[in-house]
Formats: sequence, C-alpha cells, structure tokens
Amino acid sequence: MYAVKPFENMLPILVLLLASLVPPAISAFDGLRVDLTHVDAGRNFTKFELLQRMALRSRARSAMLVSKAAGGSANSISATDVPVSPNPYEYTIGVSIGTPAQPLLLMLDTGSDLIWTQCQPCLSCTNQSFPLYDPSQSATYSPLPCSSKLCQALPQSACHAQCLYLYEYLDNSFTVGTLASEAFTFGSTNNVTVPNLGFGCGFQNQGNFNGIAGFGRGPLSLISQLGVGKFGYCFISYDDDDSKSSALMLGSAASLNGSSTNIQSTPFVTNTSQPTYYYLSLDGITVGTIRLPIPRSAFALQQNGTGGVFIDSGTSFTQLTTVAYKLVRSAFLSQVKLPVANGTAEGFDLCFSLPSSPSAKVDVPKLIFHLEGADMDLPRDNYMLQDSTMGLMCLAMFDSGSEISIIGNFQQQNMHIVYDLDDQKLSFAPAQCDQL
Repeated sequence: MYAVKPFENMLPILVLLLASLVPPAISAFDGLRVDLTHVDAGRNFTKFELLQRMALRSRARSAMLVSKAAGGSANSISATDVPVSPNPYEYTIGVSIGTPAQPLLLMLDTGSDLIWTQCQPCLSCTNQSFPLYDPSQSATYSPLPCSSKLCQALPQSACHAQCLYLYEYLDNSFTVGTLASEAFTFGSTNNVTVPNLGFGCGFQNQGNFNGIAGFGRGPLSLISQLGVGKFGYCFISYDDDDSKSSALMLGSAASLNGSSTNIQSTPFVTNTSQPTYYYLSLDGITVGTIRLPIPRSAFALQQNGTGGVFIDSGTSFTQLTTVAYKLVRSAFLSQVKLPVANGTAEGFDLCFSLPSSPSAKVDVPKLIFHLEGADMDLPRDNYMLQDSTMGLMCLAMFDSGSEISIIGNFQQQNMHIVYDLDDQKLSFAPAQCDQL
C-alpha cells in the first residue's frame, strides 16, 4: 500500500533477537464468509459525526495512497495534519491465529499485500483492545527462512537465519518483525482453519493501527496466499444500526448471484509501477442527464505509472483528480436547486441547506461512473449525505489534488462487489447487504 523505507540502522539490534526457520505450505481453501465491522461501530457517534470522521480519515488515506502511487512522499501526512486519529482504514476482520487460537482484529486493506499483527515479546507496540499475539504459546508458529518466496517478495527485508521484514508507511507508521507462518482461523460460526499462512509478527510497531490483512494483488497478500482466485464484499449502508455487519466473501463464497440481471463487469488495469492496486478504466461521469466534458486524459494511466483510477476498500469517499472534480462539483451546483451552505466545519467541500420543512421534496441529480464495459449507477445515498438535524446535504466526494482518482467505499454501499483475480475483472451488482 505505501512505500517502505530502509531501517539499516536498526538491523544490528534486530538480528540479535531471532533464530530458527521452517518453510510454509498453504493447504487447499475453498470459500468462506467473514463478518466485517466498521471501525466506528458501537461508539455512539451521531450520523454526521460518523461522516465527519470518515471524511477526515478519507483525506488522510488519500494523501498516503496518492503519495505512494505517485512514487514520492510529497503528499505524506502526519497525525498533526488531521484533527482525529487518521487511522486510514474503515473495516476490521475478526480472525484467530495459532494453536491454541488467539483472537485478533485486522484491518481490511485492498491497497496493500502484507498480513501482519503485533507480537510478544514487543519492543514497542501501539495500544490495542485485545492481547498481543504470543508466538511462544502456539504450536504452529514457524519463522520463515530467507530463501522462502514470501521473504523474497518483501519490498524490504533482512536475513539472519530467518527472514526479518521492515515495512514503513508514508504517514510515518511502521512495523518491524519476523516473517513467519501460522495457522489462521476465519469465520464466526462455520470456522475454517488454514495452516501455514505467511504473516508479519511485528515486535516493533508505531502508528495508528495494530494489524492489517492485505488483499492486494501481490504474492504476500491474504488472497494470493489462499489461492482462491476471487474475493468480494458487501458494505451495509451507513444508516444501518451497529448490530448488523458487512460481509467479506472469500473464494467460491464471493460469487455473484447468477440469476441477477444487473451484474456488470469491468477489467482490471495493470500498473507495473504499482502492481498491488486495483486500477480500473474510468471513461467518464454523468451528473443528471449530462455526460460531463471530462477529458479522457484526466483518468488515464500514464506510461510512467502516474495517474489512473483505482478502487479501494479503505478510502471512505471518492477522490477525483482536480479537472474531473471541478466539473462534477459545478454540475451539482447548477442542478441542485438549494442554497449553498458552508460545510467546512463538517469536513465537506460542497454542501446545501435543506428546506426547513422535513416533508419538502429534495431533488438530486443522478450520478453514474462510466467504466470500461460497465456503468456504475450510484444510488442517491451513495453520494449525497443528508442530515435533517444539521439541515445539510453534502456531496460525498473530494478533489484528490493530484493526477490520481480513487473510488471509495461510501460509493460502494449496498453493492455486492467481486474482485476476480482469475479473470482479471471487477464485477458488481446492486444488493441489500444487510440481507445478503
């Protein structure tokens, strides 16, 4: 997901800490559904407080993703740039690890590959609500040798009989530890245990998160190691109560309903400079009945790896490159017949004042993303935030401030989305995710 920087000055200390090696061997895995929990679930935020926090996290994550995709750190941020903790993730996965099993929470991330968690004994760890994983208490923990394929796939590693990984993110968060294999248990009712998954056992960590499940396109990711060929998710509406969970589907469980007539598919685009991200070909945008005059170059992936559009599970709100965002914003300004309001305090760029009468009808133009071979016709609730208590209606979209555009998870609500790695395509269909 983000750039990794050298830690040569730490290696002499790290090298003295570890020894032993056992190679991994992933077993067969078919399919499974796993519950996803939103990071703010159960915290008693009002709807607009929830959306405000999402907006802040969205800007934080966008800055990091854009910086990585652009090949530099000019857009990197620090915690002081964002009023709330800029944890750049939205959904957690509950898993267990080891024998006997120890419970973990990992952040779902389609923008990175490495799977990792904090481990005992820990030199430096961030606070978390559950005990640190202790490899000494597991009969199935095995450090990986430096010769292993997973070690060779790390962007930055060191070797002392076993593989040490060094992984730093552009918000100055990092994790350092041992690359190892372990048994992972997935599912809340029909549990499935997968032995010998490669993961990072982090004993020196700093940042805003304590573990990640990478679902990117590289060999280190969970989906690649499972070898299931596809995964999917269905994010429930943000208006749904906290007792409901979104769904993550792995392998055969990810398949879309074959009887649906609304399934659409668009091919992935490969960016050799950033092979982890799920790039798509976005051909244009319609607001209302008007297809906007956005130049194709606004969404084009350049030969040097810059530009382009990718879909992301961890970015809350869609971020469009400046030329496209200005045209979208202008279209909503001209087509929404409401007074413009100042939404700066709420974290949004374009807001409107709602009529004083709660029964007054508010017309909102349609929003369609025209992808290669598919139209993502977004429901109103996937791009317009309306809160009568605040008297505001805001566009859930931002200017990325760069050449890169990101399709965020708010725009993906109540859609069953499948990442098909075998056929190299993204498929989607409308769904009632709380009933899936």
